[in-house]
Amino acid sequence: MMMGKYFFSETDIKSPWDQVLAAFWLRYPNPYSTHVLTEDVVFREVTPDNQLLSRRLLTKTNRLPRWAERVFPGNLSRSVYIIEDSVVDLRNRSLTTLTWNVNHAKLMRVVERCVFAGEQDRPVWTRITREAWISSGVFGLSRPIQEFGWARFRSNQVKAMKGLEHALSNLQKASAVCPGDSAEKHKNIDSASKTQKPQQYI
Repeated sequence: MMMGKYFFSETDIKSPWDQVLAAFWLRYPNPYSTHVLTEDVVFREVTPDNQLLSRRLLTKTNRLPRWAERVFPGNLSRSVYIIEDSVVDLRNRSLTTLTWNVNHAKLMRVVERCVFAGEQDRPVWTRITREAWISSGVFGLSRPIQEFGWARFRSNQVKAMKGLEHALSNLQKASAVCPGDSAEKHKNIDSASKTQKPQQYI
């Protein structure tokens, strides 16, 4: 996909795919992802074959390492804007996301592809396959920047999994209290939709 550092992981969660899907939309805010500041739906539609397409814009903090603060301008924005495209395929029980940063792309570009797939032979399990490509266009510093980006991404994924598990726990507790309620009644952060269609999806 691009030159730079590559990350890959596979994780099995003992929760049905439909619960994991609901928790995915409900995972912010959570105590493990305080670096995520905002999330907004840019576009959403259901295709004729019943796939849900979404595009969201997320804002995250971007704390530089100390060595980088000496190299890059002090007025460099500490916020990163992230585009997240997603496709929900109910027929095949899969959620595929593609995310990338809009700003600071020359300093470091991180592209992540994640697939949440329901297990055919294990209905109560969901497999999460995550890939990421980290690259930098800073001449002379691309290698240490990519190494730093890879290490931070790996650390953030641990927090991301804890955040997802936190959302799953809240969802299961709410279902136990109100068995008839759907996750949409508890929190719907993605209810807004726009009419303008983005140029490309996954």
